[in-house]
Formats: sequence, structure tokens, C-alpha cells
Amino acid sequence: MSRTPSQPPALLTAEPFLGWWAVDEGLLTPDQLRSSAWRAVFRGVYLHRDVTLTHEVRARAACVLLPFAVVSGRSAAVLWGVELAAADDDVEVTVPPRSHPVRRPGLSVRRAALPPAERASRHGMPVTSPEATAVRLAGLLSGDAAVVAVDRMVDSGQADLGRVRALAAVARGRGAARARTACTLADGLAQSPPETRVRLLLRRSGLPAPIAQHRVVDDRGRFVARVDFAWPEQRIALEYDGRWHGEPGQFAKDRARLNRLTAAGWRVVFVTAEDLRHPAQLIARVAAALVA
Repeated sequence: MSRTPSQPPALLTAEPFLGWWAVDEGLLTPDQLRSSAWRAVFRGVYLHRDVTLTHEVRARAACVLLPFAVVSGRSAAVLWGVELAAADDDVEVTVPPRSHPVRRPGLSVRRAALPPAERASRHGMPVTSPEATAVRLAGLLSGDAAVVAVDRMVDSGQADLGRVRALAAVARGRGAARARTACTLADGLAQSPPETRVRLLLRRSGLPAPIAQHRVVDDRGRFVARVDFAWPEQRIALEYDGRWHGEPGQFAKDRARLNRLTAAGWRVVFVTAEDLRHPAQLIARVAAALVA
């Protein structure tokens, strides 16, 4: 008796698979494969309709289609736990330089040589190492976005900033110079993308450079708080105020923390997403605080 689409083989219900293989193995008939129970992730690669189509699942489908490929770029970042690609963004893979050109909608295929040291395995898939991923992102993106990506890879605990910079220093080809600049500007201390953007804005402003992730202590040497940016001589702190500060119970904790900083003689300048849309006004406010 032939199987019906409502009773798919368990082997096919969780992972992407090649359609021709399932038919050759007698797991599905061509008619069953064309039914609504299955959807094509890429041409020739299918997935059961009940499986959520995340970017990671699409990356796995790309590996099924191109078993000699290595997941790279934003797609590799997703595998390392840094969400830099949406579910429906193109999946990037890197194939050997002399590979046949491959063109598929939803797939970005890059041809480049990857030394063994720049390869790794993640969730059973071949992927560029965290450091190679960071350098690729630094060369692929532009401006502050490139620095943000490197900071996120380092902050995730996956990539080591020293090794990232060393790899960028010897990088060659398109985007290599941009990658070196971004990796030099990254510090790996930011705990969110806006913190990186604030730091870069301050760096370009001409104001005295703050200390990132500064540990504030009172006159007796007792720990008070860790602040995003600090000018210790002036006792000025700058904090990015993100959405998470509105979580239940967080307001009271933030207020108690602010009271401790104030009692220790510190003044706090708060920055929001709206402030980042008006950088000149923000810099003027910080400058005024430093003068005061």
C-alpha cells in the first residue's frame, strides 16, 4: 500500500531532504512529493510543512543541496547564535574556487578558498569558524554595521577579538581593507548594538574618550555599579536605556542603582534609541555634562 501525504515517513518529517532521493528510495511517490505536505526550500530540496522554516533550517537545506559547501557570512552568524539574518534572507555558503557556478533563488554562493583553520562544525553543519565569520561580516557590511557585527560575535562568547584582528590583518581580496578597519574599531565590550553605535558616535565627536564598561566604586572602594561608558575624573556615566529596562521589576532595580550612583557623586546621562536619531543633540548634551 502506498503512503499518503498525511502519513509521511518519519525519516522525512524533521529535516530537509533531496526530492529525487526520497523518490528513488521509495519513501515518496512523485505525486506525493508534489502534494501540499511538502514545500520546496530550494529547487530539489524539500521540507515537511509542519517544520518551521527558520534561517537555520534553510541553511541546513543549503547543505543538503551543496554537500561540499560551508555556511558563511550572516548565515554562519545565525548558526553561532548571533541573529544577523531573518528567516527569509538569502543563505550564504562558500564553495571551493573552482566549483561550478550555482544559482538558486534564496541562495548566495561565494567561491573562495577556506583554510582548515577557518572551518568548523555547528549543529552538524560545516560552517566558518567564529573568527572567520566575524572577519567575513566586517568585510561584507559597511560603516557602523560592520563594527556592530564584530562586537556581537565577540560578545556572544564565540569569537576571540585578538584572533579576529589577527585574521583580518592577513585577509586579502574584496572587503579586506574594510574588514581590517572594522575589526580595529570593535572592542567586544558592547552588550547590545546600540552600545556599539553610541561608542562610535562618541569616538567621532572629538570629546574625551570614555572608558567602556567601567566599574564604579565609592570613596571607600565599595562596588556601586558597572556603567556602559564613564569619564571617571568628572564622575559622569553614560547609559544606553533599552527596551528591557521596561520589563517587570526592572524599574525598581534601575532606580536603586541610579540612587547608588548619585550617592557616590556620579551623574548619569541616559541615551535612548530616539537620541541616536539626533546625534548632534546627544553630543551637545554629553559635552555640557562634562563641562558642568
